[in-house]
Amino acid sequence: MIRIEDTKQDIMDRAVRFFDQGYACAQSVLLSFSGYFKLDERTAKLIASTFGGGMGRLRETCGAVTGGFMVLGLAYGNEQPDNMDSKLHSYRKVRELNKRFVEKNATSNCKELLIKHATEQQVGERKHHKIICRKLVGEATGIVYDILKEDQIYNEPIS
Repeated sequence: MIRIEDTKQDIMDRAVRFFDQGYACAQSVLLSFSGYFKLDERTAKLIASTFGGGMGRLRETCGAVTGGFMVLGLAYGNEQPDNMDSKLHSYRKVRELNKRFVEKNATSNCKELLIKHATEQQVGERKHHKIICRKLVGEATGIVYDILKEDQIYNEPIS
């Protein structure tokens, strides 16, 4: 069991602060949890660095969601290649994060999210970060927090 002493809002705010500093969506989400898993920030930054913009600006799965997948891998991932129970359990957690994100946003596809919330000109001028991406980083981080809390992966914050 890991010990997270921050509230959901604290962790969401931390992720948004990382994003505001210029880190990609995936980096921001992973960095907001990395210390709890003893993952050093440099390694977290490097691992998640190519997942922004829907994975390398391919505009596929939202970077905030893929950053959340990375956190879930730290919490539920399997270390033994023949442990199918662990592997399948972690896949269920990934699907749960994606499902909850889609329930809030109608999609987890970066391109579709951008089309829904920003004009091509705004994307070209990189204004979409403030219009939609910042919000999605916070949301994805909050969903991951909820999944971990529901499974009692960590203790409640100390008051």
